[in-house]
Amino acid sequence: MGIAGTAPAYSMAATTATLVTATGIMAPASLLICGVVMFGVAFAFLHLTRIDPNAGAAYIWVKVYLHPVLGFFAGWTMLVMSALFMVSGTVPAATAALGVFAPSFVRSTIAVTLVATLFMILIGLVVLKGIKTSSTFQLVMTLIEIVIVTGLIICALAVSAPHPAHTLSLGQFFGQGFTPSLFVSGALIAVFFYAGWDVTANLNEETRDQRKSGGIASVLAMLALMLMLIGFSAASLLTLNDDEIQNAGTNIVTAVAAKFLPAPWSSLAVIAVVLSTIGTLETNVLQFTRTLFAMARDGLFPKRYASVHAVYQTPWASTVLITAIGLILLLLSSTLSSVSMIMKDSASALGFQIAFYYALSCGACAWCLRRRFRSAPILLTGIIWPLISAIFLIVVALWSIPGFDRVTLCVSLGSLVLGAVPLAFSRWRS
Repeated sequence: MGIAGTAPAYSMAATTATLVTATGIMAPASLLICGVVMFGVAFAFLHLTRIDPNAGAAYIWVKVYLHPVLGFFAGWTMLVMSALFMVSGTVPAATAALGVFAPSFVRSTIAVTLVATLFMILIGLVVLKGIKTSSTFQLVMTLIEIVIVTGLIICALAVSAPHPAHTLSLGQFFGQGFTPSLFVSGALIAVFFYAGWDVTANLNEETRDQRKSGGIASVLAMLALMLMLIGFSAASLLTLNDDEIQNAGTNIVTAVAAKFLPAPWSSLAVIAVVLSTIGTLETNVLQFTRTLFAMARDGLFPKRYASVHAVYQTPWASTVLITAIGLILLLLSSTLSSVSMIMKDSASALGFQIAFYYALSCGACAWCLRRRFRSAPILLTGIIWPLISAIFLIVVALWSIPGFDRVTLCVSLGSLVLGAVPLAFSRWRS
């Protein structure tokens, strides 16, 4: 679930070209350094899961250990990110699927919208059926994705290393040649690569050995993701020149595969991206529903969203809500150009919101453990490392704001400010 939440193949396809444009041959170094930083967040989730395994995860931890208002906004940020991603994630999956099975309909807005609608409804039904069904469905898709992605990386490195399109040195992998502005320009993009593994924490109340399983899974998922993401960014630079990377755009996974795999085997890359996107959409729904469930259980939202289905034991009302929100946004995006533009720009805003959400979680962990640690490893992984990660994420988020256009600024900051409305309403009602 942790690997699927980050969706390595989708992240590679959606963001590698953007990262290379921002940082050039320093892209692997960006992912390595930001991956080390994100380990601080993973360790924070590991410790907080041991202390309080809760479906609300960051929402409940920030609420208890920092402040109820900050806790609300940590949960609200998760809800907003999930709602935005329902469209920004589903449309590329639908387009890629049509590219494999019905290429003539790829440019049809109606066809893409219909396929995206089917994906949303399918995912909603799978999540509604219960965690057993969801996890089995996810396991199959993620294993296929990992096998394809790992195979592509190994083949690309083996084929391209003798005659590389870009020459990479070991020092560059560790940040040699980075300037502060160059690093920060790629940092927020790299943070977006790693987002999503924390779905493991939202499933704590439905997992055996609640205090260990989710936290350990977070750290292991981060390790696997670092290896795959850094490996693919290096493989892309070795295989494709600058013009090829720019022309590939979001089809960069397919472009790399086409260099050494003849058709139709190169379509395996597209299949990996489609499965990856569907997988991360499922974990996206899981995170939304469990976070809303926990917030409704605490009275911040109507109690019906904390109700559990009598047979499937899932928060069914929350699942129906996120599916309906996704379908409405998808319909508006396909019919109104202004909404479509907002949905496209939301991808840039998501990095800012992810940094905000993770920084609060790290702060909650450090504050919680400040008087509880009994050993040097806990001091390092529970306080010092998460605090460094929180400071890094805050600095990167604030540094990125001046570079946002008006739409991105409204989506990133405006959606957070909008959370004051349900917060004030819940306070007034109680």
